[in-house]
Amino acid sequence: MDLCIRPIGEVDEDVLTFLRDKLKCVFGCCKILIPMEVPMDAFNPERNQFNSTAILLRIKPLCEIVLGVTEVDLYADRLNFVFGEAEVGGNRAIISLKRLRPEFYGDKPNDALLKLRALKEAMHEIGHVLGLLHCNDPKCVMHFSNSIIDTDIKDWRYCARCRTVLERKGIKINI
Repeated sequence: MDLCIRPIGEVDEDVLTFLRDKLKCVFGCCKILIPMEVPMDAFNPERNQFNSTAILLRIKPLCEIVLGVTEVDLYADRLNFVFGEAEVGGNRAIISLKRLRPEFYGDKPNDALLKLRALKEAMHEIGHVLGLLHCNDPKCVMHFSNSIIDTDIKDWRYCARCRTVLERKGIKINI
């Protein structure tokens, strides 16, 4: 599987490298592309957030799957915020590190926790690109995260049911 990470704006290099290495282990291939600018026309000044769909649509599909990673706060229509968004069955996804950072919630910075949360959101959005929908298992990475608590509860891996769905589609993963 040809998987690429596309930084959007200035993004923490340690997190990008961590994601690349972990996703390469899981999917067999992952590289980091050159960054793209954050599209300022996706900014909503009333919300002080960026529309995730508007950014997602500007990510050029230079690989089979392209995961955009940004530091800006994202929202989608009818939602206060999103950790990420993906084209279900498409080839583009995006995650934001903004609300994955412990300091967003008034806690001390914690790089290990940030990286784990970023991996969970990356695996979740890539799962959508691969055709997976939300899972009822609260421990599965495909479970919907309504808050950071939900993200912290779930594992970074797909549950047995979601792995079976991927296997039936001929998608081989190493977890």
